[in-house]
Amino acid sequence: MAFGLGVLRLSSNAFWRMTPHELAAAVRALYGESTAVSRETLNELIARFPDGKKS
Repeated sequence: MAFGLGVLRLSSNAFWRMTPHELAAAVRALYGESTAVSRETLNELIARFPDGKKS
């Protein structure tokens, strides 16, 4: 919402009528394409932030 309303300065009506595909296209237009994290980076994140039981 912050991107649509704040960065794109859409009206609330225009924002809620956007499809996820349209929103993604707007993000790519401003910030470019992104890439997935590497397996190495993913493994580091998994080790750093393991799933566990919540108290």
